[in-house]
Order: sequence, then structure tokens, then C-alpha cells
Amino acid sequence: MPRARRAVRGAAGAGASARAAGLARRCGRRRAGRVVGCARVIDVPVVLAGAGPVGRAYLDLVAARSRRWRARYGVNVRVSAVRGRRGQAVPEGGSLPHGSWSPLTDLAAVLREHRARVFVQAVPSSAEALPRAAAELHTALEQGVHVATATKTPLLTAWHDLDRAATDAGCAVRISGATGAALPAGDLARSVLRGFDVEAVEGCPNGTATFVLDRLADGIELPEAIAAAQRLGIAEADPTADLSGDDAATKLRLLAGLLWAADVPSMRVSASPITEATAEEARSAAARGRRLRHVAVADSPESVRVDLRAEAATSPLGGLEGPDKAVTFHCGDAGAITVRGGRSSPHGAALALAKDTLATALDPAVGLR
Repeated sequence: MPRARRAVRGAAGAGASARAAGLARRCGRRRAGRVVGCARVIDVPVVLAGAGPVGRAYLDLVAARSRRWRARYGVNVRVSAVRGRRGQAVPEGGSLPHGSWSPLTDLAAVLREHRARVFVQAVPSSAEALPRAAAELHTALEQGVHVATATKTPLLTAWHDLDRAATDAGCAVRISGATGAALPAGDLARSVLRGFDVEAVEGCPNGTATFVLDRLADGIELPEAIAAAQRLGIAEADPTADLSGDDAATKLRLLAGLLWAADVPSMRVSASPITEATAEEARSAAARGRRLRHVAVADSPESVRVDLRAEAATSPLGGLEGPDKAVTFHCGDAGAITVRGGRSSPHGAALALAKDTLATALDPAVGLR
């Protein structure tokens, strides 16, 4: 080989080695198993945002199962810090200490202090929480920290910005908790159905709506049906997004983003709400042996609609019970593929966050998709 060519290749190789070394220095905490190659256990320190029902369920889950995950997957998940609305704390024995919360400090500093590998976000998907939730996602990515989030609003408003930031940082953003809690529809949309040429996706991704519609069919009035869902931990304190169809539409928009690289923020939405007048429709459907369902449909990357449909009781959507959910992917010559279950609850959302936390160590593909 001519000396000049060897020199060029040598320089290129040196540059590649330098880039790899830089990646190792920056991402070694996140990819210890891959960078080092000899580590038998991947340490995953977590900074958790959110101390409400989902955040506490996540803490309990990690405390109860971390030893099992370590033995089974070679991943040591541990929550190093928890940040609430106004304060932060270091968990003791897997639970939050009483009376030892300190004022919030800069998130970037907290991530560095605890050498966080994953930032888990379990804060409400509300307009009030949006500015801080969005800013903290970007802060985590800027610090080279993977993200697992169940918070939908930042994904709706800044989908492409987050994807670019994650890709630039070499980080993963996992959103199973935002697309259906314990229902693994997001995993199918993101990676499992690659190559299946999904033509449309539809489903009942909101367990509260399904539960309430079945109570209406039983003759229970809407306020009582909502109260029952809240007592069981199915519905949130404010069920407006569940009953309006907004939550179901949001989940389908996120699935469309994963499936088709849709422009999530600009997708058009039309939705028929569940109101007191819906009770008559639910009872009428039941009298015909059918079940009224709040069905969200995306058959193009441009729009989502949510309709009230009377489904056969034996169909994937009509056969849902209680707060269970279902999503069907229409895959052309591969037929329809349905994933069902994943009932709505704080524990279900925490399971999704835990799964995504493990995924950042075991399958840390960068970006949202």
C-alpha cells in the first residue's frame, strides 16, 4: 500500500479511535457493558422525577424486583434520587424517607452527582407541568442520560426536537408509559413491526373510557361510573382527557410517530366525547349484544380520530373487560395483529417505566425510534 494512503487510513483510524474513546468517556456510564465489554453487571443509577402514584409505584417496583433483574438480566437498577414538585430526596431502602426532603437543586448537577444513567419521568401530563417537564427532558439528554418517560405533553409539543437531541447525545428516549402503560403497543410500533408495512392502527388505549362505557351499559349514571373508576385507581382525579378522547388520540399520535415518523405535533385530531347522553348509546348497544367502545384510529400520518363504535362482544375491542386496553395494527398481507391487556393503573405505568429502564441498558438504540 502506498505510504500516503497508509497515512490517510491511519489518520482516519486514529480519528475513529478518538471518537470511540470520546463516546466511551461520555456514555460509559450508560453503556458500561458495551464499552468495557467485560462487565458482568450493568449499573443503572436512576434519577426519578415524580413522587405521585406512578413514581411511588416505580420506587416500590425497583425495590421489590431489582435483585431479580440483576440475576436475570445482569442489570442493577437503583433509584439514587427522587425529585418532586418542590423538593428532592434520596431514597432509603427503596422508599422515600419521611421529613427529609430538601429544596430542589439544578437537575444537571443532580444527574452528575449521582452519575445517573437513566432519567425516569413520571409527572402529570398537564399544561401546568409542561414547561418544567420539557426542560428536564432536554437537560437529561444534554447530560448524556437516557430517558424513560410516561409524560405525554412534552412528546406532543417537541417530538422532533427531542428525537434530534437524543440522537445527537447518543441517548435513548423510551415512551412505553406514554403510549399505553403496561400495554406494549409502543414496542410493537417502534421496532417489533418493522418491515410489516403497517397501514393503520386502531384501538381502545384508554382503560378509563372502556370501564366507564361498560358501567353506563349496566345502567349506572356517568358521575357514579367515574367515581367508581377513581376509587379503583383507574381514572385520574381529573378524567377530562379520558372522556373527551384526548388521551386516546394522544396515544395514537405517539404510535403514529413511532410507526411512520409522523409529525406528531401537527397531526389533526377529531374526537367524539363520552357524555351523559352516551349512556343511551351504551345501553342500546348492549341490548343488541354489542358493546360501545371509544375507538381511536390512525390510518395515515396526518390525522387521528376517536369515535364511539358499537363492537361485537367477541371482537378484540368489544371483548375488553374493565380497564383493559387493546391496539390492533393492520399489516396488509400479514393481517391484523392485536395486543391486549395492560390495564390502567399506577402499577401498570410503573411496569412500563421499569421495562424501558432495563431497555436502555440492554438495547440502547438512540433516539425515539
